Amino acid sequence: MALIPVDPGDVATIVTTLEMRERPRPRPMPASPLSLVAWKAPDLTKYRTLFRRVGTPWLWFSRLVMTDAALAAIIHDPAVTVFAVVDRTGIEVGMLELDHRQPGACEIGYFGLIPELAGQGHGRWLMAQALMRAWTAQVERVWVHTCTLDHPSALNFYRAQGFAAVSRAVETFPDPRNLSILPADSAPQIPRLANRR
Repeated sequence: MALIPVDPGDVATIVTTLEMRERPRPRPMPASPLSLVAWKAPDLTKYRTLFRRVGTPWLWFSRLVMTDAALAAIIHDPAVTVFAVVDRTGIEVGMLELDHRQPGACEIGYFGLIPELAGQGHGRWLMAQALMRAWTAQVERVWVHTCTLDHPSALNFYRAQGFAAVSRAVETFPDPRNLSILPADSAPQIPRLANRR
Protein backbone atom coordinates (compact mmCIF):
# COMPACT_ATOMS: atom_id res chain seq x y z
CA MET A 1 0.00 0.00 0.00
CA ALA A 2 1.18 3.49 -0.74
CA LEU A 3 -0.13 6.96 -0.17
CA ILE A 4 -0.11 9.07 -3.31
CA PRO A 5 0.49 12.76 -2.60
CA VAL A 6 -2.03 15.26 -3.96
CA ASP A 7 -1.06 18.83 -4.74
CA PRO A 8 -2.35 21.06 -1.89
CA GLY A 9 -4.29 23.12 -4.44
CA ASP A 10 -6.12 20.04 -5.71
CA VAL A 11 -8.95 17.92 -4.40
CA ALA A 12 -8.91 14.13 -4.73
CA THR A 13 -11.92 11.85 -4.69
CA ILE A 14 -12.78 8.24 -5.32
CA VAL A 15 -15.48 7.94 -7.98
CA THR A 16 -17.68 4.85 -7.92
CA THR A 17 -19.75 3.89 -10.96
CA LEU A 18 -22.94 1.95 -10.24
CA GLU A 19 -25.39 0.35 -12.64
CA MET A 20 -28.66 -1.53 -13.01
CA ARG A 21 -28.94 -4.13 -15.75
CA GLU A 22 -32.58 -5.00 -15.16
CA ARG A 23 -35.65 -2.83 -14.78
CA PRO A 24 -36.61 -2.83 -11.09
CA ARG A 25 -39.89 -4.39 -10.04
CA PRO A 26 -42.66 -1.80 -9.69
CA ARG A 27 -42.98 -0.34 -6.21
CA PRO A 28 -45.44 2.18 -4.84
CA MET A 29 -44.29 5.73 -5.55
CA PRO A 30 -43.00 7.30 -2.31
CA ALA A 31 -45.07 10.25 -1.18
CA SER A 32 -43.59 13.72 -1.54
CA PRO A 33 -44.92 17.26 -1.78
CA LEU A 34 -42.34 17.89 -4.50
CA SER A 35 -42.89 17.67 -8.25
CA LEU A 36 -40.78 17.48 -11.40
CA VAL A 37 -40.87 20.12 -14.10
CA ALA A 38 -39.23 19.25 -17.42
CA TRP A 39 -36.98 22.00 -18.73
CA LYS A 40 -36.99 21.87 -22.52
CA ALA A 41 -33.76 23.44 -23.83
CA PRO A 42 -33.09 25.08 -20.44
CA ASP A 43 -31.88 28.63 -20.20
CA LEU A 44 -28.15 28.34 -19.43
CA THR A 45 -28.15 30.92 -16.64
CA LYS A 46 -31.18 29.36 -14.96
CA TYR A 47 -29.62 25.90 -15.29
CA ARG A 48 -26.30 27.01 -13.79
CA THR A 49 -28.10 28.77 -10.92
CA LEU A 50 -29.90 25.57 -9.95
CA PHE A 51 -26.76 23.48 -10.52
CA ARG A 52 -24.86 25.80 -8.16
CA ARG A 53 -27.64 25.78 -5.56
CA VAL A 54 -27.83 21.99 -5.45
CA GLY A 55 -24.17 21.16 -5.99
CA THR A 56 -22.09 23.76 -4.16
CA PRO A 57 -22.10 21.78 -0.87
CA TRP A 58 -20.49 18.88 -2.78
CA LEU A 59 -18.11 20.97 -4.92
CA TRP A 60 -20.05 20.46 -8.17
CA PHE A 61 -18.44 22.86 -10.58
CA SER A 62 -17.98 21.19 -13.97
CA ARG A 63 -21.03 22.78 -15.59
CA LEU A 64 -20.09 26.19 -14.17
CA VAL A 65 -16.81 26.34 -16.10
CA MET A 66 -18.06 25.02 -19.43
CA THR A 67 -18.48 27.45 -22.27
CA ASP A 68 -22.06 28.26 -23.17
CA ALA A 69 -21.68 26.31 -26.40
CA ALA A 70 -20.34 23.20 -24.64
CA LEU A 71 -23.07 23.28 -22.00
CA ALA A 72 -25.83 23.88 -24.54
CA ALA A 73 -24.53 20.99 -26.65
CA ILE A 74 -25.29 18.69 -23.70
CA ILE A 75 -28.43 20.03 -22.08
CA HIS A 76 -30.13 21.04 -25.34
CA ASP A 77 -29.48 17.65 -26.93
CA PRO A 78 -32.85 15.94 -27.55
CA ALA A 79 -31.51 12.78 -25.87
CA VAL A 80 -30.84 14.65 -22.61
CA THR A 81 -33.72 15.57 -20.33
CA VAL A 82 -33.35 18.09 -17.51
CA PHE A 83 -35.91 18.37 -14.74
CA ALA A 84 -36.19 20.88 -11.93
CA VAL A 85 -37.56 19.59 -8.66
CA VAL A 86 -39.99 22.18 -7.31
CA ASP A 87 -41.73 22.54 -3.98
CA ARG A 88 -45.40 23.46 -3.46
CA THR A 89 -44.65 27.14 -3.94
CA GLY A 90 -42.80 26.58 -7.22
CA ILE A 91 -39.32 27.12 -5.79
CA GLU A 92 -36.65 24.97 -7.45
CA VAL A 93 -35.11 22.72 -4.81
CA GLY A 94 -33.41 19.99 -6.82
CA MET A 95 -32.46 18.68 -10.22
CA LEU A 96 -32.47 15.52 -12.26
CA GLU A 97 -30.67 15.04 -15.55
CA LEU A 98 -31.14 11.90 -17.66
CA ASP A 99 -28.76 11.25 -20.53
CA HIS A 100 -29.92 8.79 -23.21
CA ARG A 101 -27.23 9.70 -25.76
CA GLN A 102 -25.49 6.32 -25.50
CA PRO A 103 -27.55 3.64 -27.31
CA GLY A 104 -29.09 1.13 -24.91
CA ALA A 105 -28.17 3.10 -21.80
CA CYS A 106 -29.33 5.95 -19.61
CA GLU A 107 -26.97 7.84 -17.34
CA ILE A 108 -28.41 9.63 -14.37
CA GLY A 109 -26.07 12.53 -15.01
CA TYR A 110 -27.11 14.76 -12.13
CA PHE A 111 -29.36 13.89 -9.23
CA GLY A 112 -29.65 16.11 -6.20
CA LEU A 113 -31.70 18.13 -3.77
CA ILE A 114 -30.78 21.15 -1.71
CA PRO A 115 -29.17 20.13 1.61
CA GLU A 116 -32.18 21.32 3.64
CA LEU A 117 -34.21 18.41 2.20
CA ALA A 118 -31.74 15.67 3.15
CA GLY A 119 -33.00 12.81 5.29
CA GLN A 120 -36.71 13.42 4.67
CA GLY A 121 -37.38 10.67 2.11
CA HIS A 122 -37.43 13.00 -0.90
CA GLY A 123 -34.40 11.28 -2.39
CA ARG A 124 -36.31 7.99 -2.63
CA TRP A 125 -39.16 9.81 -4.36
CA LEU A 126 -36.75 11.48 -6.79
CA MET A 127 -35.01 8.19 -7.56
CA ALA A 128 -38.35 6.51 -8.23
CA GLN A 129 -39.13 9.33 -10.66
CA ALA A 130 -35.70 8.98 -12.26
CA LEU A 131 -35.96 5.23 -12.75
CA MET A 132 -39.48 5.45 -14.14
CA ARG A 133 -38.17 7.84 -16.82
CA ALA A 134 -34.76 6.21 -17.36
CA TRP A 135 -36.04 2.74 -18.23
CA THR A 136 -37.42 3.23 -21.71
CA ALA A 137 -38.06 0.32 -24.06
CA GLN A 138 -34.58 0.60 -25.58
CA VAL A 139 -32.62 0.83 -22.31
CA GLU A 140 -30.65 -2.17 -21.04
CA ARG A 141 -28.47 -0.33 -18.53
CA VAL A 142 -29.09 2.60 -16.17
CA TRP A 143 -26.00 3.95 -14.49
CA VAL A 144 -24.86 6.67 -12.15
CA HIS A 145 -21.65 7.68 -10.48
CA THR A 146 -20.96 9.13 -7.08
CA CYS A 147 -17.81 10.10 -5.26
CA THR A 148 -16.38 10.54 -1.79
CA LEU A 149 -17.10 14.27 -1.99
CA ASP A 150 -20.83 13.53 -2.21
CA HIS A 151 -23.22 13.20 0.73
CA PRO A 152 -21.85 10.50 3.08
CA SER A 153 -24.98 8.38 2.51
CA ALA A 154 -24.97 8.66 -1.30
CA LEU A 155 -23.24 5.38 -2.10
CA ASN A 156 -25.41 3.35 0.27
CA PHE A 157 -28.51 5.17 -1.02
CA TYR A 158 -27.80 4.13 -4.61
CA ARG A 159 -27.11 0.56 -3.55
CA ALA A 160 -30.36 0.45 -1.56
CA GLN A 161 -32.20 1.57 -4.70
CA GLY A 162 -30.91 -1.47 -6.59
CA PHE A 163 -27.68 -0.21 -8.18
CA ALA A 164 -24.54 -2.36 -8.04
CA ALA A 165 -21.05 -0.87 -7.93
CA VAL A 166 -19.04 -1.87 -11.01
CA SER A 167 -15.91 0.28 -11.06
CA ARG A 168 -13.84 2.76 -9.10
CA ALA A 169 -11.42 5.50 -10.13
CA VAL A 170 -9.48 8.28 -8.46
CA GLU A 171 -10.09 11.79 -9.75
CA THR A 172 -8.10 14.89 -8.89
CA PHE A 173 -8.86 18.44 -9.94
CA PRO A 174 -7.97 21.99 -8.91
CA ASP A 175 -10.02 23.03 -5.89
CA PRO A 176 -12.80 25.24 -7.35
CA ARG A 177 -12.80 27.33 -4.17
CA ASN A 178 -9.20 28.36 -4.79
CA LEU A 179 -10.13 29.42 -8.32
CA SER A 180 -13.12 31.48 -7.12
CA ILE A 181 -15.49 29.25 -9.08
CA LEU A 182 -17.24 28.44 -5.80
CA PRO A 183 -17.21 30.50 -2.60
CA ALA A 184 -14.26 29.89 -0.30
CA ASP A 185 -16.56 28.71 2.48
CA SER A 186 -18.30 26.06 0.32
CA ALA A 187 -18.20 22.43 1.43
CA PRO A 188 -16.51 23.01 4.81
CA GLN A 189 -16.46 19.23 5.32
CA ILE A 190 -13.81 19.03 2.57
CA PRO A 191 -10.56 20.59 3.83
CA ARG A 192 -9.24 23.46 1.73
CA LEU A 193 -5.46 23.29 1.79
CA ALA A 194 -4.21 25.99 -0.58
CA ASN A 195 -4.48 29.77 -0.55
CA ARG A 196 -5.53 29.81 3.09
CA ARG A 197 -4.99 33.20 4.64
